[in-house]
Amino acid sequence: MSNRINIQKTYKLFIDGKFPRTESGRYIKWSDSKESAVVNICRGSRKDFRNAMVAARKASGSWACRTAYNRAQILYRIGEMLEGRRDQFMAELTLQGLSKKQAENEIDTSIDRLIYYAGWADKFQQVFSHVNPVSLPYFNFTVPEATGVVAAIAPDDTSLLGLVSVIAPVIAGGNSIVVLASESFPLCSITLAEVLHTSDVPEGIVNILTGYRSELIEHFSSHMDVNAIIYCGNDRNDRKLVETNAALNIKRVVQFPEQNWSKDQHQSPYHIMKCQETKTTWHPVGI
Repeated sequence: MSNRINIQKTYKLFIDGKFPRTESGRYIKWSDSKESAVVNICRGSRKDFRNAMVAARKASGSWACRTAYNRAQILYRIGEMLEGRRDQFMAELTLQGLSKKQAENEIDTSIDRLIYYAGWADKFQQVFSHVNPVSLPYFNFTVPEATGVVAAIAPDDTSLLGLVSVIAPVIAGGNSIVVLASESFPLCSITLAEVLHTSDVPEGIVNILTGYRSELIEHFSSHMDVNAIIYCGNDRNDRKLVETNAALNIKRVVQFPEQNWSKDQHQSPYHIMKCQETKTTWHPVGI
C-alpha cells in the first residue's frame, strides 16, 4: 500500500467572512529559504480590494453600534482561538524562517496583544471622553466615535504580530478594516483569518488580502470610500503616495515607520484613538 500524500493547505483571500480565490486567477509562488516548501499565494487585485471595501462598508455600521463590552468579548475570543491553534502557527512561522523560540515569542505576544485591546475596548471611551466647560446654559460633551472603514498596509517584516497589532486596535474602536498582509511572510495571514472566522467576528469587519504591495497601495490609498489608511513601512515613495492620495477625500493617515512590534510601547489605547473621530454634543440645561 502506497504512502498517503498529505493535503496541502490552500491560501485564499478573506473577504466578507468567506475565503474566495482572487478574481483574477493570479497567484504568487512562495517558497521558504531552502525552497523545500512551495505554496501558491493569491495575488490580490483591484477588484478584490473593491469587493472587500463593499463588504467592510456594509458591516461597519452594525459593528460600531455594538456595545463596547461585546467587542471586548469578541477580541478576547480571538485570543482564545489563537491560543488553541498554536501548533499550526508554530509550523508556519518556523517555515518562514523563525527559530522555535522566536515563533513562540511571536505567538505569545500576539495573543497578549489581543487580550490587551480586549481590555481597553470598553474603557477607552471613558478615558478619552470629557465634559467641556462652557459659560452658557448647556452641557457640552465630547466622545470618540469610530471613523468607519480603515484600509491598512500591514508590516512586511513580520507575519503574525504586525498583522494582529494593526487589526486589533482598529476593530476595538468599532471600525471595519481591509488589510494587505505581509508580502514577504504571508502564510499566517489566512490562518489568522480562519481564527477570525470562528471567533464571532461578524462578516465583513475584517478582510485580509495577499499580494504585491507595489501593485495595491495605489488602490488602498486612493479609494474614495476609505475613511482612514494605515501604512506600516519606511519607503519614502510609498509614504508620499499614501499622503498624496489620502488628500483626495481627506482620509485620516496613520503611519508607522519600521519598528519592533514586540515592544510594549507599540500597544496603547492611543492606537485605538488614531482611528477615532471626536463627536461633540450640546445639550441644554433646565428645559
